[in-house]
Amino acid sequence: MFFLYTFLLSVVYASFFEWTLHRYVMHRIYFGFRYAFEAHTLMHHGKLKADSTYHLRDGIDKKIIRMAWWNAPVLVAIATLLIIPLCIWLNRWSIAAVVPIVFTMYYGAYEHLHWCMHLPKNRRIEKPWIFRLLNGHHLLHHRYMGSKNFNVVFPLADLLLGTLMLRSRTHFAQARGPSVPDVQPKTKKIV
Repeated sequence: MFFLYTFLLSVVYASFFEWTLHRYVMHRIYFGFRYAFEAHTLMHHGKLKADSTYHLRDGIDKKIIRMAWWNAPVLVAIATLLIIPLCIWLNRWSIAAVVPIVFTMYYGAYEHLHWCMHLPKNRRIEKPWIFRLLNGHHLLHHRYMGSKNFNVVFPLADLLLGTLMLRSRTHFAQARGPSVPDVQPKTKKIV
């Protein structure tokens, strides 16, 4: 039973870790650290917006969708190191074994979902309602990149920290496709 609780709490932790990393490291420059900001905000958001450019177009490098290969081990290591004080306090070192497993799975889910969102191919994963919901959530992040929808995998942190947005505040020329929900405001567009 302890393993199940640790697993579930690690998923919650991963949601908050993703949110914090995305909001405060990938969208800002701190202490001269520019890599994440340049790779994510300038390159990724610079080429992939919330309109028809949300889906990767010919001639644009696919590298702007995924993080660099070395980001996974670095982020898993950081997340695990941050949990060490809790392991010491609770005297439960099994937590330090579960967290890297959960974070590796979460990171893999992030990369795969994010890849499918920006490079749709009518895959099986793109058909369920949950993917459409997450895809709309991410599309709105591209619309309001500095302030809304920082989670890709599990938007619990967005919900609890007040950055969750389900529909756009204003009408815009949004991306369309079979796995992209309508995120326009519910009100009628005035022409």
